[in-house]
Amino acid sequence: MSTEQTRLDGIQKLISERRFARALEETDALLQADPDNPELLYLAAVSQRYSGRFRDALALLDRLKAQSPDNGRAHQEEGHNYRDMGQPLEALRAYGRATFYNPALTASLKEQIRILEDQGESARCQALRVQLDELQQLPQPLLVAMDLAAQNQLLKAESLCRQFLQQAPDHVRGMRLLAEIGVRLGVLEDAEYLLESAVEFEPDNIEARVDYIQVLRKRQKFSQALAQAQALLQTRPGDPRFMSIYAVECMQSGDFDVAIAEFDRILERLPNDPVTLTSKGHACKTQGDVTGAIAAYRGALAAHPLHCEAYYALANLKTYQFGKRDIDAMRALESNTNLSFMDRVYLMFALGKALEDEGRHDESFQFYARGNKLKKAQSRYKAEQISAEMQAQQRVCSREFFRDRQSRGCPAPDPIFIVGLPRAGSTLLEQILSSHSQVDGTLELPNILSLSQRLRRRRRDGQSPDYPDILASLSADELREFGEEYIRETRIHRLGAPLFIDKMPNNFRHIGLIKLMLPNAKVIDARRNPMACCFSMYKQLFAEGQEFSYSLEDAGRYYRDYVELMDHWDRVLPGFVLRVHNEEVIEDFENQVRRMLDFCGLPFEQACLDYHKTRRNVRTPSAEQVRRPVSREGVHQWRNYESHLAPLKEILGPLDVVDSTAARAECPETIPEKEAS
Repeated sequence: MSTEQTRLDGIQKLISERRFARALEETDALLQADPDNPELLYLAAVSQRYSGRFRDALALLDRLKAQSPDNGRAHQEEGHNYRDMGQPLEALRAYGRATFYNPALTASLKEQIRILEDQGESARCQALRVQLDELQQLPQPLLVAMDLAAQNQLLKAESLCRQFLQQAPDHVRGMRLLAEIGVRLGVLEDAEYLLESAVEFEPDNIEARVDYIQVLRKRQKFSQALAQAQALLQTRPGDPRFMSIYAVECMQSGDFDVAIAEFDRILERLPNDPVTLTSKGHACKTQGDVTGAIAAYRGALAAHPLHCEAYYALANLKTYQFGKRDIDAMRALESNTNLSFMDRVYLMFALGKALEDEGRHDESFQFYARGNKLKKAQSRYKAEQISAEMQAQQRVCSREFFRDRQSRGCPAPDPIFIVGLPRAGSTLLEQILSSHSQVDGTLELPNILSLSQRLRRRRRDGQSPDYPDILASLSADELREFGEEYIRETRIHRLGAPLFIDKMPNNFRHIGLIKLMLPNAKVIDARRNPMACCFSMYKQLFAEGQEFSYSLEDAGRYYRDYVELMDHWDRVLPGFVLRVHNEEVIEDFENQVRRMLDFCGLPFEQACLDYHKTRRNVRTPSAEQVRRPVSREGVHQWRNYESHLAPLKEILGPLDVVDSTAARAECPETIPEKEAS
């Protein structure tokens, strides 16, 4: 046990012994050295409350919620303070937030019931009693696992849940909890299997079916998810929740007209519902209806000013300009300690973009930094582990390795993989190529990443070496089957063209696997100036994944590892990858387009030069940018923040010097004089 944990346990013992003054002495001393430690802040607040110093306790809880807005126990402790201060309405709100963030907090449920009984709110009491009864009937290991998962202690929660299910393998609530943990850990295939089994055990269990639909969507099994959503809606055709699930699955399946119509039907039943309005805005944006998207997002904010996802959605349009009233409203929300974790993150990134557009770059950077710090605090990303994995690819996948495995895999030439880093121009390349009559644009398909996870799990099951070492033991039959499976499973995303694009950026880490299973595939590496690329990632809030982007140091290291690995693929697989620099596309557009078409074996078509006229749904943050002709607008934006980017420059080292010099030679300075200084 660590020294820190020993001291924390000692403070908890002092509190249990009601030696609150001594507990406060201990917490005060430790907080001087570690003022943001969440456990210390919580224990200090508990000690203050028991000492009757409620305002001091609430001040500590505000500090805790500022860095961990979704800490259910902090909100519960806030409720206890307001209860003891004789402010039942404030206590009720705090307890409600506590159970929202951590459904396992039975004390908060009991206190809500008590307060509502005193107020004569029998209907609300009954709903909470049902919730409490369900919790109290849960086996204790599951209740503890729920609490651990809510505190983001996922590995402990997973272990406890697995131990329980070994004794009760058909316990549906346990299966749902383990699947939820699996989704958060990125083990989607296992989560799907668990939920499919749960639905078979209890076909009428609505929550299990909803969870199953969500994991099918995450695995991009859109037709199956849509079928499940349709079946769910048929059980209660007018239920707004089921209508919303169906609308989202229509949207994921590409039927945006039906999705928008369904969102409108929901809004007839729930006028001004902010979540529905935001979802409708996303659908409009993907279709290219910017006016409709803005109207929906603004409607969500008018109905619920704390719904910060709508602020970020407006910022993420990239073309929207916030007015002074918007910025003032967002600034006013900064001091609201009861914003949810994600609402606070959305707010930070939205303010960063709003102030960037105002030219207030120093202030803008502070908000981007705060948003990234929040996300980084919840991340399990380990840069050293990713670096080691990329180095293992180089160790295993040598020139001799591929020479000994020629003529294996599935010979289909269908896929064009566009790889690289996010915000490097891959969406532009996809839009150009998918404008060709012989190429279908699809999505960032998870199939290669999922296959690599399956291969990793073979080691966990004791069947084989770890990935990528396992690649050496795969038979010709296995490699052919993997390739055929990929072609088969991705067919649902295609519209009938002979070639299609898979633009999952992180597939660059698996080019060895791609070459083995699909030797006739094409791979295009979308590359951008390292400073521009890394900072663009840093100020982009990704929906999920890309956890290396929440730190300048992590982003720089990931870029450096990426370049090193791509250099390796060039050495051992010469000619298999075409590198396309974003800056060269901007400066020499037609020649770069022709170069890509030649590489893919495609005849020239004018539509590829007129890509911005192509009408198709675009789901990435670059959606509006790729609907306009190429522009130098974003080439040098990072220079406005250069004084803040020393950590990034340092970790990129010579790579930054070489690439930045080349980029400046290719792209004349375009920053207006008033900004260049």
